[in-house]
Amino acid sequence: MRAGGILCSVASLPSKYGIGCFSKEAYAFVDFLAEAGQRYWQILPLGPTGFGDSPYQSFSTFAGNPYFIDLETLIKEGVLTKKECEACDFGKDPETVDYGKLYEERYALLRKAYERSNVGENHAFHEFQEKERYWLRDYAIFMAVKKRFGDEPWNEWAEDIRFRLPNAMEYYQRELYFDIEFHEYMQYLFQRQWKSLKQYANEKGIQIIGDIPIYVAYDSADAWSNPALFQFDNNRMPTAVAGCPPDGFTAAGQLWGNPLYLWDYHRATGFEWWIRRISKCFEWYDMLRIDHFRGFDEYYAVPYGDEDAVRGHWEKGPGIELFRTLRWRLGDRAIIAEDLGYMKPSVKEMVRESGYPGMKVLEFAFDSRDSSDRSEYLPHNYTRNCVVYTGTHDNETLVGWLESISKKERQMVRDYLGRPEESGKELAFSLLRLAAASVADLCVIPLQDYLGLDNRARINQPSTIGKNWRWRMKKKTLSKELAEKIRHLMELYERI
Repeated sequence: MRAGGILCSVASLPSKYGIGCFSKEAYAFVDFLAEAGQRYWQILPLGPTGFGDSPYQSFSTFAGNPYFIDLETLIKEGVLTKKECEACDFGKDPETVDYGKLYEERYALLRKAYERSNVGENHAFHEFQEKERYWLRDYAIFMAVKKRFGDEPWNEWAEDIRFRLPNAMEYYQRELYFDIEFHEYMQYLFQRQWKSLKQYANEKGIQIIGDIPIYVAYDSADAWSNPALFQFDNNRMPTAVAGCPPDGFTAAGQLWGNPLYLWDYHRATGFEWWIRRISKCFEWYDMLRIDHFRGFDEYYAVPYGDEDAVRGHWEKGPGIELFRTLRWRLGDRAIIAEDLGYMKPSVKEMVRESGYPGMKVLEFAFDSRDSSDRSEYLPHNYTRNCVVYTGTHDNETLVGWLESISKKERQMVRDYLGRPEESGKELAFSLLRLAAASVADLCVIPLQDYLGLDNRARINQPSTIGKNWRWRMKKKTLSKELAEKIRHLMELYERI
């Protein structure tokens, strides 16, 4: 069935207190999606963010980001006051997320809410603790101990707790009891509010597309509590880390730094950790995009300690065996394979056998910097079982991209579209129309492209830090006229 969707991070929504969250503005965005004839809302990973603020470098693959907890709901519940929230400095720019100020202010407010919440008599919270115990306790201990050690990564902690020795685990659980319970309660609030928003979206006919990175962060509860899953030495330091080889965009490649999986161990356990991970995702989402899908066929391993990714090499991953196991254990699930980049025949075969739709990015069809076969991204070569995007969170906005490519490439866009005189926002909208008109079953457009914004609204520029993941849209940006314009496009190309 043909359908349309919009890509927009929860963090990018407007809200009163510094970052998009599960507030009334999120519910209003769902209303906008419905009015615009959309059937999907694609978001970025919801996990708690650490250094660099990237949702792809989270403290836990199972936990949610406490920044997304709606403070106004807590005010209504009587555990915070409006005066306390308004006294906090979350930054003055409504179009930028200031993560430094969020860290200083948000957790202090949430701690007050916890201390006033009487969790001891909250049966729903206790049920949540029991149901989520397989990950929740380790995550909460990790966060509490991390704070005790001045937010240092876990490999810098005292040796006894770094290695999770029984006496140390017992000591810190007793010593940090209330800090641990605070983090568990934050996860309870997060999940309660997120499930309420998701239910509202589903009732409006909107399905949620979630997103998970293939890897977890080294400084995470996952790596600390389950070291056997990863390629670590006896000191639990990585022997190699993840990245991408050099290409037309990055001459030194991309050094992600994530620990690599010890796939023999995962096979020996029947991929149990992956079963739990994907199962948890489908409690939160209706469809799931798995980032860097090609890494399951072959992954790029960079020697630990290198400053760039030049000396990396490819190693064999689990291949289709993992996805056969997932299907056997969890049944058929709606998954999108992020199959971008250099695609060897073995990767294509794995994607084909999985049956999952791959991704087509229009910008790649005309950009000579992309090292993959550009013809695969031209719409006349699409098959129905794919998802078409104008760009992703890692790309320039359409308007910004059209400004950055060469004159020859821009002319190719015009020739392909049959729009010889168009430029700027007009040419960008014609590309939007091309995506919607394609045979792809699903068309997902970043919100910035529907708004015609330039690269000041770009979400992420890979291999850079300090300026990413910050864009927010201003209040009253989404108009009835824009919803009608998008809906007309969906109706015209039978995506409703």
